[in-house]
This record gives sequence, structure tokens and C-alpha cells, in this order.
Amino acid sequence: MQTRLTQAILLLYGVLTGLAIGLWPLLDPPGFYADFPGGPWHGWVAMDGPYNEHLIRDFAGLNLAVAALAIGSAVLGGTAHARLVGVALLLFGVPHTLYHWAYVGHFPPADRVPAVASAAVTVLVGALLLVLPGRAGVTGKGRTRL
Repeated sequence: MQTRLTQAILLLYGVLTGLAIGLWPLLDPPGFYADFPGGPWHGWVAMDGPYNEHLIRDFAGLNLAVAALAIGSAVLGGTAHARLVGVALLLFGVPHTLYHWAYVGHFPPADRVPAVASAAVTVLVGALLLVLPGRAGVTGKGRTRL
């Protein structure tokens, strides 16, 4: 069984990251390309090359799939489910973060740290999901489950 902390991490990541960063490029690919992440930062996607609607929509689908996996894992409640989400986040997050780290030089100085840090959140959440302990319980067969 998952701890409440694990469930909260899964739900927060699934909703705030997966859904938010999945729906925006799906519903408005040109707007996502021009304006992501919004707020005080510049259009990070636009700084990285010409507009490619296919790539933007694939990125949207990836984030929606991760959202479904994370939210579904929180509902199912198994520690193995949460760890599977952790593996998926690391498989996406590590290469994504390394790319941003290597190619952040063309960003304005004020955007460099936030660009790398925001990508690294996925790595941090993935690692947390792998190492957070499960809640000990008893299975129907009298064995302790971790």
C-alpha cells in the first residue's frame, strides 16, 4: 500500500504537471510553442527551434499519458504502481533534464536556472517514488506486504 505522501505526490504531479502541461499543447499548440511556460519567463519552446505541431502534440500526449499513469496509480494504491510511475518519470525526465542542461546557453540568463530546474522536477519526483517506502500491511494470506 502507498503512504499518503506517495499518493499526494502522484496526484499533485499527475494533475499539476501531467494534465496542465498535457492539455495546453493539445488544445493550443501554437500558443504553447510561443508562450510556455508563461509568467515572467520567455517562450522556452520557441527558443529551441522552428514550430513543429507534430512534436508539440506528441509532447502533449506524453504528458497526458503520464498524468493518467500517476493518477491511476494513486487510486489503485499499490507501492509497485507508484514505483512504476517513478521509473517512467526517470526514463522521460533524465534525458529531458540533460538536454536542457546542455542547451540552455541560448536562453536569457534569467531563464536558465528555471528551465533546468523545472525539467529536474520530473527526475526528483521519479526518484522519490522509487525510494519512498510503502505502508506495511497484511495481505489476505497472512503475509506482511511492503
